Amino acid sequence: MNDKYNTKRRSELLEYLRSMGGRHVTVNDIRAYFLSQGKSIGTATIYRQLDNMVSEGLINKYTLDETSAACFEYVGGGEQCHPVCFHCKCVNCGRLIHLHCEELEKVQAHLAAEHGFRVSLPRTVLYGLCQRCGGEAT
Repeated sequence: MNDKYNTKRRSELLEYLRSMGGRHVTVNDIRAYFLSQGKSIGTATIYRQLDNMVSEGLINKYTLDETSAACFEYVGGGEQCHPVCFHCKCVNCGRLIHLHCEELEKVQAHLAAEHGFRVSLPRTVLYGLCQRCGGEAT
C-alpha cells in the first residue's frame, strides 16, 4: 500500500470515529461499517491506524477484560462532550455503558485528594447488571 492509500483510509477512519459521537466501537464494528459502504479495509490497517490514533491522543482504547474485544472512542480535537467518562459493563449481556456522572467524579476527586490515588479511567470498569438485565433503576 502506498502513503496516499493510508492517508485516505486514515481520514475516512477518523471521520467515522468522529461521527460516532462518543460511542464505543470495536474493530469488527469499523470493518462492518466500511464493508457496508462498499469499501474494503484490512483488519491490520484498522489496527495500525487505531494504534497511531491512540498514541496521538485522538482516541481512547478500552480493554474491559480478556474475553471482550477492545473498544475505541474518539476524544480528539477538544470535541469530546465531557472530560470524565466512566464505564459500566453488564455481567449478563455484556453491554458497555458510557457514563458521565457528577457523583462518580466526586468519588474520583475524593480518592485523589484524601488517599493520593488517581483513577485511570480508560482502564477502570465497574461491573454489575444493567437495567435491562435486572439492575435496579436509580
